[in-house]
This record gives sequence, structure tokens and C-alpha cells, in this order.
Amino acid sequence: MQRIGQEEINAVARVIESKALFKGEETKHFQEEMQEKFDVKHVHLMSSGAGALTSALIAMGIGPGDEVIVPGYTYIASAMAVVAVGAIPVIAEIDESLTLCPIDVEKKITSRTKALLPVHIQGFPSNMDALCALAKKYNLYILEDACQADGGSYKGKRLGTIGDCGAYSFNQYKLITAGEGGALATNSDLFSERALIYHDSSAVSFFGQQLSGTVEPFCGTEFRTNEISAAIMREQLKKLDGILEDLRKNKKKIMDALKDDFKFAVSNDIEGDCSTVVPFQFDTVEDAIRFSEITGHGRPINTGKHVYSNWAAILEKRGAVHPAFDPFKMEANRDHIPDYSPDMCPKTLDILSRTVYVSFTANSTDAEIDAKIQSCKKAKAAMQQG
Repeated sequence: MQRIGQEEINAVARVIESKALFKGEETKHFQEEMQEKFDVKHVHLMSSGAGALTSALIAMGIGPGDEVIVPGYTYIASAMAVVAVGAIPVIAEIDESLTLCPIDVEKKITSRTKALLPVHIQGFPSNMDALCALAKKYNLYILEDACQADGGSYKGKRLGTIGDCGAYSFNQYKLITAGEGGALATNSDLFSERALIYHDSSAVSFFGQQLSGTVEPFCGTEFRTNEISAAIMREQLKKLDGILEDLRKNKKKIMDALKDDFKFAVSNDIEGDCSTVVPFQFDTVEDAIRFSEITGHGRPINTGKHVYSNWAAILEKRGAVHPAFDPFKMEANRDHIPDYSPDMCPKTLDILSRTVYVSFTANSTDAEIDAKIQSCKKAKAAMQQG
């Protein structure tokens, strides 16, 4: 959690005093405010980022018989959203930017591929120019997972608004938060209406009938949120750019001070990077481990279900309790089940093993940032001494 205080307390009190904890105006206003801030036509506030990912895939018409390419470095929810709609996740390598590798993506495109799912992990912008070019070449959709990149940008455009749909998360650990929550953004009227129907069990939604009549209602689910969360998110949205500004200031200070001593991961757009961490990259795994041990900062290889080799349910092809709902057992997918293995993306494992994240917050003081810089310099000296 980055910044939360009296403004959010007042917002919660406003909702409670109104006695309209559901089907009020807070959700409507948040969606309008995010649409304006992100310059996107449609926003649907939901209960989670995973719900937004799943709703987006449903909106795109993706299901059994289809493949969606996901990076080997992302939280398991990215792949599970694909499984949730009956499709097959195809796991691709990341590159030195720690995001989806366009070169490996193209190798893994088949006649069944329907979408690419780039993940702006840790707020690092994916190579959207290259991925959009591939999508155009092979007639694919792009669903941006911006769940760790609220407010970030790529060449001046907010992450999550570049592809066909984008998903955001507002859980406890994100840049802006209501404890839990998410949002779907799209410029497509069709995808917006389908997502509205799916996430709100046939689209009665918060404000009555919102359907245009061009999309026939279908059976959906419930990823709706509530007015208290929406009210908190309205205040959080106001703080987003300030949070990003201070994160970027702190990251730049660290990188400027250490650029002659260390190598950092390449960025597809350093100006648009959310700057939640500084990714140090080392030539060897041993050096990364040593630096991590001295400084106490972690390596992304050790972040559990953010690394594909720890996605037991995916690798072991257990897509659902009932076999009829399990994409790995569906007849439509029978001839294209991947041969998953823990070592199937060696480049991803190597890059993550040689990377160390030096973390901080938007609230870190100059003294705290200076202390991190000095800690890194001392680590470098210790490593040189052997």
C-alpha cells in the first residue's frame, strides 16, 4: 500500500452515511473519472484484476480450441484466466526487459492462437510496438495485463489502453488500492458490452439497463464491486500521478548514483515505467545471489507463483475439479495440449536468477534512498574483495 489516509476515510464515511452501499453513484463516477484520466472509452470497475482478465477474454470470444500466449514471468492469475475460459495458455519466454519476448512469441504462434497477453510486470512496460505488429500480422487480439502497472505508460499512452483490452488490479499490494479490486478498460463498444454482461450476470449492473441491444445477453458471473471500494478508489485515483512521480524520482536517483557500478535491466520505456523497483542484472547467478545476500534485496526467481515453474496446477494440467470443465481434457483442445515442463523457458529462468530487485516506495525519504545507494556500493566493494 502506497498512500491512504483521511481522504479515503471521508469517502467511506460518505458512502455509509448515504446508506447506499450498492447500486449508488460512486462506481459510476469512478469509471467516468478513470476513463477521462486514462483517455479510454470504457472502464468497468470489478472485484479483482483476475476478474477483469477473465471478463476481457470472454469479451474477445476466446474459449475452447483457442490458445493465448502468456509470459513465463507473471502471477499465475494471468494463465489461470485463460484456463477459466476454456482456452490453453502457451507459455513464452521473457527478454532482458523482464517482459514478454516478441521473438519467442512469434515462434509460438499457431493457427489456434487468438490473443497475446503481455504483462507489464512490476510496472515495466512491455514492447508494445513489436507485440502490436505481431498481432496485426497474425490477426490476433491483445489483452494487456496491467495489474502491476496502474497508471504506467508506453510512448505516452497509458498501459492497458494500447491493446484491445486492459486489466488492472487494486489489491493491497498495488500502486493504488481498495484492499481488493480491479478494472477492465477498452475502446471497443462490443468488448465493453460483453464484459459488462459477463461480469454482472447478464448486465443489470449498478445503474439499470445499459445494453445497447446489439449484443444478446448470455449467462455470466459476478465480479461486481461495491460503493465503499469505489469511493476509496476515487480518492486513490486522484493520488496516482503523484505516487508515480515520486516513485520515478526515487528510481532515477538510485540509477543515476549507481550507473557506473551496476548494470540494470533494459526498459522498453523508462519514462513510462511505474518505477516500483530498480532491476539490477548480473552476469552470473552467483553474483546475483551474493548481492542479494549482502543487501537483503530479493531475486524475482524466488517470487513463487510469479514464475511459471511454480504454476503446479498449470504444468500438471489440472484445469478444473470436474473434467468436463477442464480445458486440458476438452475435446476441442485435444490435439494442442502443450508439453509443459519446469525447464521449458530456460531464458526466463536465467534472467530471473541473475536479477535482483532493489525496492522502495513513493514515501521513501531522501535519507532512506541514500541508505539504499550506500548499501549497494558496499555490496559491490565486498563482492570485488571476494
